[in-house]
Amino acid sequence: MRYNKIRKMDISNGPGVRISIFLQGCTFHCKNCFNPETHDFNGGKEFTDATIKRVLELCEKDYIEGLSILGGEPMHPKNREGTFRLAKAFKEKFPEKTLWVWTGFLLDRDLMDLEGLKYIDVLVDGQFVDELKDYHLSWRGSSNQRVIDVPKSLKAKKVVLLEGVAV
Repeated sequence: MRYNKIRKMDISNGPGVRISIFLQGCTFHCKNCFNPETHDFNGGKEFTDATIKRVLELCEKDYIEGLSILGGEPMHPKNREGTFRLAKAFKEKFPEKTLWVWTGFLLDRDLMDLEGLKYIDVLVDGQFVDELKDYHLSWRGSSNQRVIDVPKSLKAKKVVLLEGVAV
C-alpha cells in the first residue's frame, strides 16, 4: 500500500483538529474528484510501519481530536489491510480519540462483514457524485454520501447515521 500525504493539522475532515492521511489508489475516478492525484496505486510513498509510527506520534498532541483516513480509497481491497493496521494501532493507543474514514464503497452493500470496521468510529460512505454536490453538507461533498456511526451500525446490523449531522 502507498499513501499520498499526511496533514499534521486538518480542520476540514472531521470534527476538531485532526491528523489526516490520504492513501494512494482509487478505481472509482469520480467526476471532479477533489483529490485526483491519489488515484494511481503506484503514486505517492510506501506505507510502512514507520508511517504508522509517525502518524501515531502526530496524534499524541492533546489538541488533536482524532485521525482521518481518506484517499484515494482506504477500503479498496489493495488498501484494506494497511488501513485496518493503522486503525487498530490508533485505537489501541488512543481509545478516547475518534477515527473517521472516507470511502466510495457502501457500508451495507460492500463492507459490513469486515473485521477491521470495529476500529472505526465514523465512516463517510458513497462515491462523490458531482451532480449532487452540496457545499453546505458537513463532512461530505455530495448529498448521496452518508456519515455513519460505525459502532451503532455494527451492533444494529444496519446503517445508523451519526447523530447531529444534517442529512
